[in-house]
Amino acid sequence: MIVVDIVVSIIVIIVLQLLGMAVFSWMTPFNDLEELKKGNTAVGLAFGGKFLGTAIILGVSAYTNSSIWHMILWFAVGYVCLIVAYWVLELATPGLKLSEHLKDGNVAVGILLCFVFIGMSFAISSLIV
Repeated sequence: MIVVDIVVSIIVIIVLQLLGMAVFSWMTPFNDLEELKKGNTAVGLAFGGKFLGTAIILGVSAYTNSSIWHMILWFAVGYVCLIVAYWVLELATPGLKLSEHLKDGNVAVGILLCFVFIGMSFAISSLIV
């Protein structure tokens, strides 16, 4: 029975990670994968930060909850907080259209967003515990 629980947990984790990345991709006005194919480093950094940030929240949710449903719930709460953090940054920098700079390959913006996602995911994860 424990093997089945582990397999189900892994499947749920993979699905949630992919769903989280899909939502982030839908939020951008450009196609993330197309930009990555073009070698856009800025998008790669931001996308990597989104992936790692999502994984951190997901990992803490999985580690701190014994129920799949609680893990999903706390991941959803943490993930929404991560999305809100992005939009707060967007609003806090009115003269800097983040998505446009990413599409244009502005590596500085990509690095900033990478660390915002990673840093916020650590901060948010401390609330999940």
